[in-house]
Amino acid sequence: MTSSFVMVHVGQSTEAQRNLEHGVETQSWGFPESKPEYATAHPKYAVLATDASPRVQLGDWLQGTATLYLCQVRGDFYEGTAPHWPDEEAEARVKYPLRFGIEPLAKLEGVPLGQDGPLSLEGSDAIRRSGTDRGMGKLVRMSPLGLLELAGIPTDPAHPDEVPLDKSPGFTAEQVQGKRKPQRRRRGAGYISDPKKRKAIELHAEELAIAHYEAQGWSVERLGKPYDLRLTRKGAERHVEVKGTTGAPTSVELTINEVLHARDEANTVDLYVVSDIVVDTRTDPYTTSGGRVLLLEEWEPADEDLRPRKYEYRIPQTS
Repeated sequence: MTSSFVMVHVGQSTEAQRNLEHGVETQSWGFPESKPEYATAHPKYAVLATDASPRVQLGDWLQGTATLYLCQVRGDFYEGTAPHWPDEEAEARVKYPLRFGIEPLAKLEGVPLGQDGPLSLEGSDAIRRSGTDRGMGKLVRMSPLGLLELAGIPTDPAHPDEVPLDKSPGFTAEQVQGKRKPQRRRRGAGYISDPKKRKAIELHAEELAIAHYEAQGWSVERLGKPYDLRLTRKGAERHVEVKGTTGAPTSVELTINEVLHARDEANTVDLYVVSDIVVDTRTDPYTTSGGRVLLLEEWEPADEDLRPRKYEYRIPQTS
């Protein structure tokens, strides 16, 4: 069984590595332009490859190794309108408009690029060609089983595109940084360090959600905790969790209480996600616009779609 892949080479420049960290942190990726083949493409996996120079002949390339960041692709390609990556925000313009969501599955270091490795010849060469074409993604079909096996991710060979998130190791921006100089502490997928920007995104998403539900005749009350919005209409009650991002709608960060609340049979809960929100940080206060809405009604998060990022460890007591 083969699956569709988008293969990407990421350079070693400071800017490229910073964008890689941010892309992993916010679970989004993008290209400088669209290509005709992207219009009908629906890749299931993405491989972001680094630590290998692409400007060599194929024979030399196949003798080398690379670090591979294996991801699931979430959603189709779309045209982004919000500056999202650090260099985009610095220049206040969209440089990578063709975008898609990535769900980190595993970081694989020192992977052979030749026949001894998990990639097909076409897949390996696609990474090399991406590196000579500004990091533009190259589409290939190949079996994902070698990569999944190397990552220790169990899968059904008959259904290679069905990967349980809770059984994959994942990776974070800190792992992308490796042993380089310490960076600011991060707090998981989609986290934004600027509190004013984070609040502006949150309020923009909530305003869109309120307008949506009020148009349907619901009375809306802002709560914040234990959930964002409480809706009432003709004796019925519904609760809404609202999430916002400037990137792709790949995944959201949930507290244990948010998960338990959504799973409680006594509650009817919607998940309202707004992605691709434009934030103008040149104004005071920041102004927001745009956004793409994904609404999951009567939402209940399943185990296979959850990955724990923190554990509480109870220390054994000794006498």
